[in-house]
Amino acid sequence: MSTVIYEKSQNIVTITMNRPEKHNAMNPQMLVELAEAWGDYRDDPDARVAILTGAGDKAFCAGADLGSLVPLFTRSRGPEDDWDEALLRDRSIQMTAILRGFELYKPVIAAVNGLALAGGTEVVGACDLRVAAPHATLGLSEVKRGIAPGGGSMVRLARQIPYAKAMQILLTGEAMSAQEAHRIGLVNEIVPAEELLQRSMSLGRLVADNAPLAVQACKEVVLRTSGLSFDEANRVEDEVAVRILETRDAVEGPLAFVEKRRPVFTGT
Repeated sequence: MSTVIYEKSQNIVTITMNRPEKHNAMNPQMLVELAEAWGDYRDDPDARVAILTGAGDKAFCAGADLGSLVPLFTRSRGPEDDWDEALLRDRSIQMTAILRGFELYKPVIAAVNGLALAGGTEVVGACDLRVAAPHATLGLSEVKRGIAPGGGSMVRLARQIPYAKAMQILLTGEAMSAQEAHRIGLVNEIVPAEELLQRSMSLGRLVADNAPLAVQACKEVVLRTSGLSFDEANRVEDEVAVRILETRDAVEGPLAFVEKRRPVFTGT
């Protein structure tokens, strides 16, 4: 059975982590399949937005499967199948799966439909927009298990929310409610659980209807300029903005406005 379901409706992709009986915890198979899904999304010229969620109504992702994944990486167990072998052969698969160090300028929306702990919260932090159900719970529990949150959160979190809150989340390992995550700016919205995917899809449609290269340019500049001085960052912004002005979509957008019609963006 596939641990990741990949679906595309028009130009919006939905990627579902599919181990509901294990709270969608990431085992070796899921990491390999997630990495493949992100590659497919990035390389599909017709895919403009991705929505990431978990199967069922209880969990988005409970992080790493402590019974199979962590023992494999700590060498307390040996590889038992092709999924294990693939991960040990190429550790970049794990990082790609959780969107760390993987160049992806297309936008990703997290639809947090329940428990999102440890690696689950790390993946949420890698997404660009985050919509949560009221019963969602987020937190980085790694320190409670003797490990560090090395999926990007030790670097990323304090750049996304206030420092003191980031350190509280990292150092205590305590979970927080969706309401607290929204209050501190870790998630964009809280919507009723039955409306979560619908709202995520409507957000995705708002983004997908825009010029895709311009959308990707926004994310590219934000990511590439993190930590740079203003002068260095402005040079990157200038480079990317000029590149976008040379696209066909940059001609189509203003022309459609003048002609009072919807623009037809082609991503060229």
